[in-house]
Amino acid sequence: MAAARLVLVPVLVPVLVLALAAAAARAGRVPLLGWSDRSALWPHCAESYEGQVIGAAQLSALLGPALDRGPRNILLFLQDKLSLEDFTAYGGVFGNKPDSAFPNLESALAEASSRLVLPAVQCTAAAGVLGLLEEKLGLSPLHVEPGTLRELRLNASLPALLLVRLPHVSGSSLMAPKETLTSNDEIIGQVLSALKEEDVPYTALLTAGGPSRALQAMADLAPEGGGRQLLQKASPTPAQYPPVRYPLTGVPQILFWARNFSLLQGSQWVDLTPLTFGAEASVDVSASSWNASDSRLVLKYAHVLGASLTATFHMTSRKFPVSDRYWFQLSHLELAGALGSSSVFNASQVTAPHNYSWRCAYLSSLPMFGAGLVPLSPSPWGVLLQDVQLQGFNVTGLHFSYASDCAGFFTPGTWMGLLTALLLAAGFACGLHVLLGLRTMDRFDDPKGTPLAVPQVE
Repeated sequence: MAAARLVLVPVLVPVLVLALAAAAARAGRVPLLGWSDRSALWPHCAESYEGQVIGAAQLSALLGPALDRGPRNILLFLQDKLSLEDFTAYGGVFGNKPDSAFPNLESALAEASSRLVLPAVQCTAAAGVLGLLEEKLGLSPLHVEPGTLRELRLNASLPALLLVRLPHVSGSSLMAPKETLTSNDEIIGQVLSALKEEDVPYTALLTAGGPSRALQAMADLAPEGGGRQLLQKASPTPAQYPPVRYPLTGVPQILFWARNFSLLQGSQWVDLTPLTFGAEASVDVSASSWNASDSRLVLKYAHVLGASLTATFHMTSRKFPVSDRYWFQLSHLELAGALGSSSVFNASQVTAPHNYSWRCAYLSSLPMFGAGLVPLSPSPWGVLLQDVQLQGFNVTGLHFSYASDCAGFFTPGTWMGLLTALLLAAGFACGLHVLLGLRTMDRFDDPKGTPLAVPQVE
């Protein structure tokens, strides 16, 4: 099952939570929760790439295998408006509130054998969940109420699509949304209790058609392009697209993602980002290969400056006796043109433990960006990869494993702080040494004695 880091990290700073939630509301994102008493429907989720938003295609890929292998009874809790902020403000699903408004939901997630937590799903994709379930199961939804559910006789072998609509979170006071959410959680608890009494295996989903009204109001009050800006220039919106994977179907073996992938030939920049990532990508990865010790990600572009171009990432994995563990390394990056010309860049700095991914702010052959790629011979090409993440081994889903960052332990700021502290300590030590070296005089002039006469020479 292709999955990624879909479990949200517990939020520690409330102000950051509200900022992220407001941004999510502006982008039209809602959370989606899934749980089941059947194990191994969704594997353990690894860390995702930055700014991930689940679209309709990826949501279908995530839910499809679980619907095929999981229980045939599907329960969909659908709320008109729901946002991530509702959980962070009133519950402990994403936070640590003792007076949570979601005790039944939290208990169901904690006891479930399989869990799926998607913090940010496009509203259009979330609204299409019901249609997706109808298509996968070939059934029409059955609208149920908590009181009438006990009258149904569900069968584990016969599929059933049960739809429970939850009230909308509304109200102007601070307590009204929480009370409504608590009431919705009680409905969820009653429905789950009825299924538990009948001992019927099930898979449950909870989502909404749009973000909550309170969060939308907060987003409208926020200034456009929130956050600090330099010279009134708005911060760019993070790129949001899935990584390049190989193979395209089945279990992925190689993952590659970058915010910007560009080449420099002479003074002309060539942006390969739209050709590599996103819905309109035209890159061909069919020539890639993978085995336990060597993997190659081959990106073929049909038209780059009027000719074809192939970029090949050569990755190896081997065991180091000193650390007694396997490490993977991007041995080199090769660019090959249509006329047989090629450029090879050594990338020995790109290395990480075998079960980690590798990530860096810049991977480039240009000195202004660190020159992590070293050409083995004079090359007409310059390479720039911004916010790049790469994993060639031990891929467990559509998302990267824990990232091994390229930043060193001692950053320039750390060295500046240490040097400043060292200079201050040296000045303090010199001053203390001077103070400790002071001695009182053992002889003094006698003011009552005969003054010393110094003859003057004319």
